[in-house]
Amino acid sequence: MTVTYTARVANARFGGFYKLLTLWRGSIYKLLYKEFLVFSTSYMGLSLTYRYVLDEDRKRVFERVVIYCDNYANLIPVSFVLGFYVTLVVNRWWSQYTSMPMPDRLMCTISGNVHGTDEKGRLYRRTLMRYCSLSAVLILRSVSTAVFKRFPTMDHVVEAGFMTREERKKFENFNTSYNRYWIPCVWFTNLAAQARKEGRIRDSCALKLLMEELNRFRGNCSMLYHYDWISVPLVYTQVVTIAVYSFFVSCLIGRQFLDPAQGYKGHDLDLWVPVFTLLQFFFYVGWLKVAEQLINPFGEDDDDFETNLLIDRNFQVSMMAVDEMYGDLPLLEKDRYWDASNPRAPYTAATVFLLQQPSFQGSTFDMTLPKEDMQFQPLEEIAEGLEHTRNVPAHLLNRLLSTAPAPGGFGRRLSLLRRKNSCVSEASTTYSCLCQDTQTTDCTCGPPFPSNSIHFSNEGEGDPSHGVAGLGTDMYTDHPEAQEDGLGDPPQEHVAAHPQDSMSLVDMPVSEPADDVSQPLLEHCSSEPSLFQSPKETPNKGSLPSASYPPWLQSPIEEENVA
Repeated sequence: MTVTYTARVANARFGGFYKLLTLWRGSIYKLLYKEFLVFSTSYMGLSLTYRYVLDEDRKRVFERVVIYCDNYANLIPVSFVLGFYVTLVVNRWWSQYTSMPMPDRLMCTISGNVHGTDEKGRLYRRTLMRYCSLSAVLILRSVSTAVFKRFPTMDHVVEAGFMTREERKKFENFNTSYNRYWIPCVWFTNLAAQARKEGRIRDSCALKLLMEELNRFRGNCSMLYHYDWISVPLVYTQVVTIAVYSFFVSCLIGRQFLDPAQGYKGHDLDLWVPVFTLLQFFFYVGWLKVAEQLINPFGEDDDDFETNLLIDRNFQVSMMAVDEMYGDLPLLEKDRYWDASNPRAPYTAATVFLLQQPSFQGSTFDMTLPKEDMQFQPLEEIAEGLEHTRNVPAHLLNRLLSTAPAPGGFGRRLSLLRRKNSCVSEASTTYSCLCQDTQTTDCTCGPPFPSNSIHFSNEGEGDPSHGVAGLGTDMYTDHPEAQEDGLGDPPQEHVAAHPQDSMSLVDMPVSEPADDVSQPLLEHCSSEPSLFQSPKETPNKGSLPSASYPPWLQSPIEEENVA
């Protein structure tokens, strides 16, 4: 029977665990006293032999053996190997208990979904629940020695009422060499399907819920079967056992007290009882005994599971839930806090002090901050009112244009135009042919055209149907090749240099239209004035007009120029 001491340690107080040291049942003393007596007796026998039996020459040999064993006994990793092993066993022990087939969820599902107040409905509910209990008994008698002693044969199971004689005949007619604990679960599913056809189970959702709970119950039975089949690897258990016992066999010799007159290092004191060696034996071998007791909790040790008690409890409670308590409801009436807006249960005199304790609101509920630290600060790096404006950084657009996918495309044309705008001066009157960059053999470029004939539309203006290929629509119309390329070369006329002529096209602002966010970066409209010149200015002047930047673009342009 399981040793329970939870109530003894409910409150932490001085010497709270001291009272547990006096318990005998389930204690370490009960497990270890035999091994402890054997070790102590063997130690004292060697000590007496060394002191009173051996002659001087043999004493010197024994002393050298003692020193040798004492020097090398600590090379055995007892604490390392034993610690991992006990941790594995304890985790496995608790997992086996959580896999015990408990019928509580299944009995509530049966009581709520298998209907009928007549004898047939009652028979359905009781039979379904009995099949579950039968499956649990079959698996427990397969893994637990205590349950097997209670039900050694199938006749005992039939006599106990878990199975009828007709069911036993069917059970034994199945020709299989494997464990047959799952057969009652199959009977359960067949009976549930029959109840669904007869309307005892009213819908498919209820049948599905019933099957899910049965599979959970059957899964727990299967886990017990596999825990019993797949043990902790034998080599691990053997290594731990050999490590512990070989360590203390060497301690029997290496921890002997030698004659102080011989002057051996560490042997200045001669005692009869090795106190700390006995404590070390108590801890290490006791640790091994804990693993030995918990590795199979389905035996008859003091701390093994109460499987027979669980069988009795589960069978009684489940039958009561599906039979006597089916449809049994107390009278509905208003509770005593029906009209109370803040209901609170009363306290006794021993617990009334809890009312004076404030409720927990949170770990930061009582924090305070200085008044100046609670003022919101404006974020200067955020420009207000520009949420709908898209500003393309110049260095990103330069990188994009320099990695254009195809020669002669829009990126190469803008790159060429940027170079020409940045390198043009009053003395530069020559122009370069596009065919040099497009690697063509025959030059198809037309006559040069003025650089100010390329117009760019204002933000969001112009026909959106025009693409980026329309940059050169103001070229001479008698050169279709030049119109197709959309770009001409500057004429061999006087082109006045201007400080802002070096501004590349990539520094132009790009705004996102309100109607269509998929507009190209640059749109052309030959009928509207460009960003580079005012509508009132004429291109006949000797110098190009300075570009007028919007306020929101001035700062990025200055930053790019500085960079």
